[in-house]
Amino acid sequence: MKDHLIIFDTTLRDGEQSPGASMTRDEKVRIAKVLERMRVDVIEAGFPAASNGDFESVQAVARAVTESTVCGLARTTEVDIDRAAEAVRPAQRGRIHTFIATSPIHMQNKLRLTPEEVLERAVWAVQRARNHTDDVEFSPEDAGRSEIDFLCRVLEAVIRAGARTVNIPDTVGYTMPHQFGELIRVLRERVPNSDQAVFSVHCHNDLGLAVANSLSAVLNGARQDECTINGLGERAGNASLEEIAMAVRTRRDVFPCDTRLDTTHIVPASRLVSNITGFPVQPNKAIVGANAFAHESGIHQDGVIKMRETYEIMRAEDVGWSANRIVLGKHSGRNAFRQRLKELGIEFKSNFEFNSAFDRFKELADKKHDIFDEDLQALVTEEGLEHGNERYRLAALKVCSQTGTTPLAEVTIVVDGVEHPARAPGSGPVDAAFKAIDSVVQSGTQLQLYSVNNITSGTDSQGEVTVRLEKGGRIVNGHGADTDIVIASAKAYLNALNKLIAPSVRTHPQVEQPV
Repeated sequence: MKDHLIIFDTTLRDGEQSPGASMTRDEKVRIAKVLERMRVDVIEAGFPAASNGDFESVQAVARAVTESTVCGLARTTEVDIDRAAEAVRPAQRGRIHTFIATSPIHMQNKLRLTPEEVLERAVWAVQRARNHTDDVEFSPEDAGRSEIDFLCRVLEAVIRAGARTVNIPDTVGYTMPHQFGELIRVLRERVPNSDQAVFSVHCHNDLGLAVANSLSAVLNGARQDECTINGLGERAGNASLEEIAMAVRTRRDVFPCDTRLDTTHIVPASRLVSNITGFPVQPNKAIVGANAFAHESGIHQDGVIKMRETYEIMRAEDVGWSANRIVLGKHSGRNAFRQRLKELGIEFKSNFEFNSAFDRFKELADKKHDIFDEDLQALVTEEGLEHGNERYRLAALKVCSQTGTTPLAEVTIVVDGVEHPARAPGSGPVDAAFKAIDSVVQSGTQLQLYSVNNITSGTDSQGEVTVRLEKGGRIVNGHGADTDIVIASAKAYLNALNKLIAPSVRTHPQVEQPV
């Protein structure tokens, strides 16, 4: 009987810390429901004390999810822990995850605390959390650069205080796989009460080693892995859920454990997270990239035709790759449309939202002959954008672009319900459209990223555009989709501008605040 490897997904918390990847409450709930269908064990829904918005998002996930454990992150302060407890209280199973840094560089330069003070706060925080729930997790932040003797003292103390999961983070992605695996082995051997807690790992990808470090830890006794969909996360990201899950499952001869995941939901989850955050998946990304199961070489093609296993170690269907084409068109009814969305985990709060999405579906069906699940995900995301905080809205766009002339864009932007026409030249049609929009809104932003990806195959595919803007140190991503790339670009630009003017009271989870 193989051990159970607990999958702890932190897409909604650590993944959201990627610059521009902030998610709304409803978007978090949509992703959480997909994770639950995938049978993810623990969903870290956010950092409740960071803002009222984060608190409400964690609480909404706690209410919506019934099968998975819902977790809230908290620093070692009374406010943080009590706020996390309140946020996860509606959950069928709730967890509080508290942390404090234990490496010399963090204790001395960030916390300004002595090791003894850190130890005292860690124990106090676990005891405080245990007053709210039996399911408490503790993380010694930057464990990969912590002194082993001190780390052992901290872990022994927090386990004695009631932590049932101890998570060992490679917070800055510094450790090599053989070192990290050895660290887990040594900790499990040296901590006297290690058998009373599940050892977990949380690895970052700064050197591209997050998955390798995670798997090395699993081979040395870790039985919880903290990861994210698509490897999303701050800086270079986190360990990728799909890569860890499929490595363990594919190499059953190597790993003495397995997950309980329904892996057929991996690709849909990947697409949903990419669609909501605006972070596209690179084509050669393992498991979920567009080329993950594609074969260009004639030798490879010949081998796969004769026997799939010659060049494929996994079945594409096992991770969710399939045709997934819905047999719907402009003559399809509302019930069929609603049923397919329900199968995709998409539900609406009101008939108004559903009818609006259905109207958009009809418009899209007039432009495209075949509608795919990816089109529906983009359509619903667009619907959410339109009914969110929308001060700026695109009413009309006309672009003239031809050989030998300077492109010219004419736009009509609705600002607070009032139409404002504008026109501007540019080096290309998209540049002209952006300049025309900016002549109205006068945003003063810096464009950091402009990315275009096709949602599906074919020349009638929708284009998915991501725009990243920066202003005053604040970074946001905008998202837009349309069969017309220029229109999609204008939508993405306006979406980013709407996010920039929205009030932001988020606090980074690693920023220490007074108790």
